[in-house]
Amino acid sequence: MKKLIALTASAVLASSAAIADVALTGSASVSYDDNGSAASATSYDADITITGTTGDTTLTASYDMEGTSLATTAVDMSTVIGPVTIDVDMFQVDESNVDDGDGDVKVDTDDTSVSLTMDIPVGDFTISLDDSGDLSATGTFAGVAITYTEQDGDDKISATASIAGIDVTVENDAGATTWDLETTISGVTLTLNSDSDVTAEVGLAGNTVTVSHFNEVAYVGATATKFYKASANRYTTIAIERDLTSGATLTATYSTNDDSLTLKAAVSF
Repeated sequence: MKKLIALTASAVLASSAAIADVALTGSASVSYDDNGSAASATSYDADITITGTTGDTTLTASYDMEGTSLATTAVDMSTVIGPVTIDVDMFQVDESNVDDGDGDVKVDTDDTSVSLTMDIPVGDFTISLDDSGDLSATGTFAGVAITYTEQDGDDKISATASIAGIDVTVENDAGATTWDLETTISGVTLTLNSDSDVTAEVGLAGNTVTVSHFNEVAYVGATATKFYKASANRYTTIAIERDLTSGATLTATYSTNDDSLTLKAAVSF
């Protein structure tokens, strides 16, 4: 009997240790959209992420919970063997392949992969090399964080710095340059990007008020791998968010895109 009790206690302790290395996070929301002049609609969303960790190895799996059954959205594993980091993407995304003006890919690609990366400190740089032959160098000089990645046909360089209270990020990806700026003035957080999208966020009487203006989007023709992407008019949104005593948040958003008002209740854990 004593042996049985000891064995049971050991099993309980082992189970407790295993549970201690598993974390659950998630979110849920319900939204009512009057859709302007179109028919109103109610939508639901519920997600959960399970993260298990043992030593330097982590497995992360994410699921959509709304509907009749769980739907996997991501499964990733990361581990370390000496100086080598191994990242495994185990989930094949079912991509949309509809010619509806969203710029969908015409044929699904294989998203699963195994990546081996080795970081080598060289002076003020950290150099990374993965199994596909991509070479990256990262370092900070005079307050400017620089990352350069050399890949087949798609070299990329990005720089981030804070200048006179303004956070600046500039990126050049295969010859295409984008940038964004962020600063806070008198309690108002302002952002501006290279697409001329502007956002202002401020706390007001216990609420968070966000005003965003999105610039027009030009038509993009179809390519050998993607369907066309339709143009879009410029529009503005005004969102007011408030934290409730229940732990949930309530957000009301008005959009000039379709003259609509959306109410959303959400919770995260």
